[in-house]
Amino acid sequence: MVKINFIVEGKTVTVNAKEGMTLLEVAEENDIPVSSPCGGNLACGQCHVVIDEAYFSKTGEISEREQDVLDFVPNVTDTSRLACQVKISSELDGMNVIVVSL
Repeated sequence: MVKINFIVEGKTVTVNAKEGMTLLEVAEENDIPVSSPCGGNLACGQCHVVIDEAYFSKTGEISEREQDVLDFVPNVTDTSRLACQVKISSELDGMNVIVVSL
């Protein structure tokens, strides 16, 4: 299991995640308030999260489509991702993820 630390309104919630799941699936499974009206289909951008800088490069490449969606999301940072596009791997063990309120 991979430990992921979600930071929600300043409070840290640590959960266990299975490799291969998306960050969005992990959040939904653990009642972390990450919105996904499009069902994780890379259409709405509401699953925007900010990844700990130390782990950002380990989350995989950002596709052109994901970047296009992020271009329309408020409060984007250099380490923003869409939770529906980040696959859990052992490299992400201990990662901090800030849940962004839209």
